[in-house]
Amino acid sequence: MHKEILKDIGEKELINRLGKFMPKNQVLDDCALIKTKNDSLLVNNDSLVENIHFNDITISPQDLGWKAVVSNISDLVSSGSKRTIGITISLILPPETEWVWVEELYRGINKALKKYGGIILGGDCSSGKQKTISITALGIQGELKLLRNACKPGEIILTTGIHGLSKLGFMVQNQITFGNDIFLSKKIISKSIEHFCRPKITQNFLKNLIKSRSNKKIKRIGCTDSSDGLFQALQDLAIASDCKAIINYEKIPKDKDWPEGDKWDEYYFFGGEDYQLVFSLPKKWANKLSKLDKNIKEIGFFTKGKGSIEFKDHKKNNILNNSPFKHF
Repeated sequence: MHKEILKDIGEKELINRLGKFMPKNQVLDDCALIKTKNDSLLVNNDSLVENIHFNDITISPQDLGWKAVVSNISDLVSSGSKRTIGITISLILPPETEWVWVEELYRGINKALKKYGGIILGGDCSSGKQKTISITALGIQGELKLLRNACKPGEIILTTGIHGLSKLGFMVQNQITFGNDIFLSKKIISKSIEHFCRPKITQNFLKNLIKSRSNKKIKRIGCTDSSDGLFQALQDLAIASDCKAIINYEKIPKDKDWPEGDKWDEYYFFGGEDYQLVFSLPKKWANKLSKLDKNIKEIGFFTKGKGSIEFKDHKKNNILNNSPFKHF
């Protein structure tokens, strides 16, 4: 009898199966909501594993510390956190790891916390064959709940910024060649490395979201972040909300130096680790928010239909044949 292994099951199916051991819908979003008498807590956990997410060639320990914090706070923000309380850190490190590596890791962690809020609350250390940084972040739920299953047909799909640059930065750091027909400017190379090593979070997003809301009765909106790629973010929203995402390829915001071609579309939609927010709003709200933040761009809309994605220009649907990042 064939025994199922994680490589065959895949990450999404693994999470769905684990969800059977938890309260209903507990695995639907990145963050868990814990209701208390006063403020409700949002809890998120993210892990970075050596040779899966990083290595000593692609990123320095200080940048890795920064990125480990950002990946967690991005999930908190994409769930509606108005403030980060702090983080706990679990380290699994080979005994041969040099102290200076750990020290630099924590310098990066503290720099990110100083920028985005929160403190180190504690953690745990253990020995292992490869380096692993696992962070649990705690935030306070804000006025608006941001959930993957809250998108509605007729709403506009928006994103807070450009995708693909982190993937390009990863490839540049790994000295991957692109062919003689591809020219990459010094500016886009520098920008892509920064996006990969020191990703940023849209800090005023939640404030602007509330400021631009005309209907105060709306307490929930559909939202997630693009840590696993723009395609995966759109797919997660569409499936959780049970509606179809129609994407306008012509409206997708790209860096002015971003090359054209099928392979570069693949990098853009499936690259991951851009930590932009992908969300939907009623048209009037979307227009007001876009005026407040010029970086927020409309990229499509939701309509009735099975949870899926398609392009307005059907010739571009071949992009969807690619596969998102897999952890197993």
